[in-house]
Amino acid sequence: MALPNISHLPPSFIVAVSLVTSLISIVGQLRPWPPTLPQGLLTLDIAGEVLLDPDATAGFSTDFGCLARAAPAAVLRPSAPDDIAALVRFSYSSPQPFAIAARGHGHSIRGQALAPGGVVVDMASLGHGRADRISVSFDNAPLVWYVDAGGEQLWIDVLHETLKHGLAPRSWTDYLYLTVGGTLSNAGVSGQAFRHGPQISNVYELDVITGKGEMITCSHENKSDLFYGVLGGLGQFGIITRARIALEPAPQRVRWVRLIYTHFVSFSRDQELLISMMDQGFDYVEGSLLMDHTLITNWRSSFFSKTNSEKIRGLAAEFGAIYCLEGAVYYHELAMASRVDQKLHLLLQRLSFVPGFAFTNDVSYVGFLDRVHDGEVKLRSMGLWEVPHPWLNIFVPKSRIQDFEVGVFKGILMPNNSTGPVLIYPMIKNKWHDEMSAVTPDEEVFYSIGLLRSAITDDWQDLDNQNDDILGFCHREGIQFKQYMPHYASQRDWKNHFGRKWDTFVEMKRRYDPKALLSPGQRIFTSSLTDHV
Repeated sequence: MALPNISHLPPSFIVAVSLVTSLISIVGQLRPWPPTLPQGLLTLDIAGEVLLDPDATAGFSTDFGCLARAAPAAVLRPSAPDDIAALVRFSYSSPQPFAIAARGHGHSIRGQALAPGGVVVDMASLGHGRADRISVSFDNAPLVWYVDAGGEQLWIDVLHETLKHGLAPRSWTDYLYLTVGGTLSNAGVSGQAFRHGPQISNVYELDVITGKGEMITCSHENKSDLFYGVLGGLGQFGIITRARIALEPAPQRVRWVRLIYTHFVSFSRDQELLISMMDQGFDYVEGSLLMDHTLITNWRSSFFSKTNSEKIRGLAAEFGAIYCLEGAVYYHELAMASRVDQKLHLLLQRLSFVPGFAFTNDVSYVGFLDRVHDGEVKLRSMGLWEVPHPWLNIFVPKSRIQDFEVGVFKGILMPNNSTGPVLIYPMIKNKWHDEMSAVTPDEEVFYSIGLLRSAITDDWQDLDNQNDDILGFCHREGIQFKQYMPHYASQRDWKNHFGRKWDTFVEMKRRYDPKALLSPGQRIFTSSLTDHV
């Protein structure tokens, strides 16, 4: 059938038809046009990717934390980064600008990825697991391997793709079902951070869409202010659409060790010894607080056999609270196992764990890195995954960690009947690039404390009140902590959080997102920037 000739039609008619087509696409979703969005959005080429129906927006109205709820007016499902840039440019140039939040896997805790009355960008639409969004390559002189990964890509997919080349990123988070852009907007920490730094310290280059809708490639050498600002910048200066991440040869196996301590001083001293040994020690160092009941309700306890769990529970019942030091030695071939045994034997001789309470497993590298997913599957099967998560993550300086232990682990948390691990492990400040937005305590060694608790009996407010008690204790005792994945209610608290970096942070906001369009859920800039001086 021949197409009709429309060349004789006036341009105004064609524009009107185009507008009506977009209107049918969007308004046909059976929802009144939201008053917070300008109707000019209908004229954009991306209009067909904008969803208004309640079923679409409801899925982007909360997050993993299940503590905050706020519906966006619309959801954008982009097919390319250009679509995101078009949305941001439109909002920036509109007399009625609206907020925009990029959402990856939605693993924020307190609504940081929400956009009340604005537009949430569903980053997954760019293509989780798409081969063209994860590409391994190298530079010569010197030889440097890297992976270019879309900001929407899950770290588990990055792992599987890089392993095809015998390579892997150096620094990880404990949970791999998070997006590249999401973790790099915070820092990305785990038990490898003492050696390689957080994930943000292992990035060569970024593609970023600023709050003006500019598409900028930045690095240490090019637009370095934006590069450093975005890394750990909580989404305030731009949306990460690509990251170039450092790679190293991937090991094949992991000797995984857990050691039990009854005294915190010995536990923390041994952790600090291990992170000081670098290549001569473990490749991964973490730790946790164990109590009698947590060996049942904590999914991390699946490491232990039933017999060993009973043995550890008896020790925990006797002392009230005990500590588990977790370490790992990476190696490449089973033929190296005897050398790993020897290295581990020499290491354990230097440590002060309870005799008879050293437990080891030998697992694949992938199995080790993806260990939390096993816990997720277990919790989902029990209906305990999609529940409120009033988490608290803070960095505590080494000089005050024993005071924190007495006041919190042996004080506020006793008795602790909550579900979920309490993580404790040290990191080294010089592995963090000071020009990046992420902040840490002003000591060379500091501890990451993660209270990753789940509310399974409608008690999330009680747990959150306990978090407030912990923060109040730190304030009263003068412990100069920093929140990780921070949440504050006032500008004064944000200014205190960033400290000497605050003025630079505000200036970066003025430069790259002057209308404060991006990541409103962080609640850092809630009004005109002229109020933030």
